[in-house]
Amino acid sequence: MAKKENTTSIGFEEKIWRSADKLRGNLDAAEYKGVVLGLIFLKYISDRFEAKYEELLGDEYADTEDKDEYEADGVFFVPQEARWNVIRDAAHTPEIGVVIDKALRAIEEDNLKLKGVLPSNYARPELDKRRLGDVVDLFSNVKMHTSGEEKDLLGRVYEYCLQKFASLEGKNAGEFYTPSCIVRTIVEVLQPFEGRVYDPCCGSGGMFVQSAKFLTNHQRALSGISIYGQEANSTTWKMAHMNVAIRGLEANLGASYADTFFDDQHPTLKADFIMANPPFNLSDWGADKLQNDKRWVYGVPPSGNANFAWMQHMIHHLSPVGRIGLVLANGALSSQTGGEGVIRQRIVEADLVEGIVALPSQLFYNTGIPVSLWFLSRNKQQKGKVLFVDARNMGQMVTRAVRELDEEKDIKKIADTFDAYREGTLEDEAGFCAVKTLDDIAAQDYILTPGRYVGIAKQEDDGEPFAEKMQRLTAELTGLFSESHRLEEEIKKQLGSIGFKIE
Repeated sequence: MAKKENTTSIGFEEKIWRSADKLRGNLDAAEYKGVVLGLIFLKYISDRFEAKYEELLGDEYADTEDKDEYEADGVFFVPQEARWNVIRDAAHTPEIGVVIDKALRAIEEDNLKLKGVLPSNYARPELDKRRLGDVVDLFSNVKMHTSGEEKDLLGRVYEYCLQKFASLEGKNAGEFYTPSCIVRTIVEVLQPFEGRVYDPCCGSGGMFVQSAKFLTNHQRALSGISIYGQEANSTTWKMAHMNVAIRGLEANLGASYADTFFDDQHPTLKADFIMANPPFNLSDWGADKLQNDKRWVYGVPPSGNANFAWMQHMIHHLSPVGRIGLVLANGALSSQTGGEGVIRQRIVEADLVEGIVALPSQLFYNTGIPVSLWFLSRNKQQKGKVLFVDARNMGQMVTRAVRELDEEKDIKKIADTFDAYREGTLEDEAGFCAVKTLDDIAAQDYILTPGRYVGIAKQEDDGEPFAEKMQRLTAELTGLFSESHRLEEEIKKQLGSIGFKIE
């Protein structure tokens, strides 16, 4: 696993963020998020176009204004009125917002994949045009090519800004952002080297981005995976399109944003890797209208909680060799209400559960709910067994409120534990991991809380013989009692000297 920088490190991403943050003005985070991310995307496609344009200028047989020349190379065609030099020249004019809106509309008209995806309304009065011009200047002046692949640099900026918006938006952040360390953990355990990757509640597309990074880190071609996703929130769906495009990824995110339960955009899909962070404990999700749905093979999910509706939707879309990695609130591990205990038991008995990882607290910007990772598989290598990992003590605080799992220390340990388990070489580690049979789980009433199975970590042997240790501790306790008695007498004496009488 390649080492990554801590996502809170200050560098180029922070420079962009600090400048873009000046745009906030009277806009809340949800509004100016689209402004900032839209500009990053516009700069990305403009620079990619310019690089290809210069290449075509050197070819006497090429037409620099032929869209096919660009599309053949996976480059979006940018019409003349939308090119960055036009935007740069208008940066400090009152019309800069209008110029950007026209550019985005022109790009959508010439690129059907982006139709209805790009943000607009940069001309609105509440968006400070002076500050907008300053950000355009920043994007114009910073050399985007200095670190190699431009899409990697801009992709880093895009991801960093998503993280910062998540910290600002608080409770609404979960609609579009899953902490990258959680996503990386899921990807490293699932190992999506080749096949169809699906996220039924994809947010801004973080699972897809991390899957691409996984392939790059292992020197594999991105063409090895096919990406499918769905998102119900229109703004977030647009963000996902921009996020995967900046990474140079082809993705089928459905014909439109839509509710996954009621308007499945990929009804016939059988995916090899499904990864998701569905809304925690979603209530009022429409269960009354889906009582006889074919997806509920293991039981009808309760109307007050969609956790097992999400899980069964994913199982329904799983290929014969497919794996699932999803985030769920810890209640799903033990709940007996609304038939959830029965559904969980049937899924365990079907030998679909490969492993459960209990995560530490404070990983999310938007909730303090404790969560776990569920890993399911149609074709487990260790049949009849389940791996339990208690990772609650992992990670480090990167701000006063947010914890992060370390790439090398924490995520690698979890991924290596799953590798050893699948190979049949894993030894239980008290307090951290244990492999249990389905009979062991049945004896615990099909409750899947890792702490029940991994036990308590062994204390390190300090080398002191037991008898000597007891003698030492007894002497220390006797000394403490003696000192306590001496202090008590001294206090009585002092109080007596000032007239207090103590019986």
